[in-house]
Amino acid sequence: MATKTYTVTGMTCAHCVNSVSSEIRGIPGVTEVRVDLSSGAVTVTSDAPVDDAAVIAAVDEAGYQVRD
Repeated sequence: MATKTYTVTGMTCAHCVNSVSSEIRGIPGVTEVRVDLSSGAVTVTSDAPVDDAAVIAAVDEAGYQVRD
């Protein structure tokens, strides 16, 4: 198992959380996505390490950005 936390900017509501979660869950190997709306923290748990570029692309597809 691998776990990594990203900071996503621009999320303001439950719909935002659902959009981001849904896109990240579509990445092969991802088993869990936890989002803290107040801090923007998105914790991704997967069977094996997930490529950061895949997570960034999924967040972008949802309409948000990963902060460096």
